[in-house]
Amino acid sequence: MDEKKILAKLREICLALPKTSETTTFGHPTFQVGTKTFSVLDSYQGVLSICVKVGKKMQPVFLEDARFYRTPYVGQHGWVSLRANTKLNWKEIDQLVRGSYEMVSAKKRRR
Repeated sequence: MDEKKILAKLREICLALPKTSETTTFGHPTFQVGTKTFSVLDSYQGVLSICVKVGKKMQPVFLEDARFYRTPYVGQHGWVSLRANTKLNWKEIDQLVRGSYEMVSAKKRRR
């Protein structure tokens, strides 16, 4: 699956969630709820990846799976990146994106 198709599918998942928008940060398609980022399509060291927040507690669980790596620059905040150069399970990605969205929007609601 090429980058355009992956972005189209990711966009469909992200923008179906309430109060979301797409912007570009550091040259990457970025999905936000309000001003808070919950998913990014990033290319790091030549590998296209879908970045989501899973939280600091869950991050080690995801990192045991070779498809994931700690997201550069924001990994210390509980972010992981899913390598998109493997067979993608879009149900899994939908759950990851929704989880990230909930985490980011819940934090926003508490303020």
